[in-house]
Amino acid sequence: MTEKRKPPNAGKGRVKGVPNKVTSDVRKGFQLMVESSVPELQRWLRRVAIKDPARALSIVADMAEFCIPKLSRTEITGKDGKPVTVQVTPPDQAL
Repeated sequence: MTEKRKPPNAGKGRVKGVPNKVTSDVRKGFQLMVESSVPELQRWLRRVAIKDPARALSIVADMAEFCIPKLSRTEITGKDGKPVTVQVTPPDQAL
């Protein structure tokens, strides 16, 4: 049997976990733009809040996602989807 031939640069890509340079540069640029616009954003948000406080709160919550990551829900179940059972051993009987 003959081995399949690999391209000459196979395996020479970016190391796992290292962000793409373009993505990193775009994020930094966006961050600088937002940071320099904070006073204007605050004034705009106050104007929105006067007419519609709920909308202003919604905007703040949407913007917060860029700063504070959302936590994902995790459900832990026992065997066959049943509730988890825990057996507690008294300290004097522990290993």
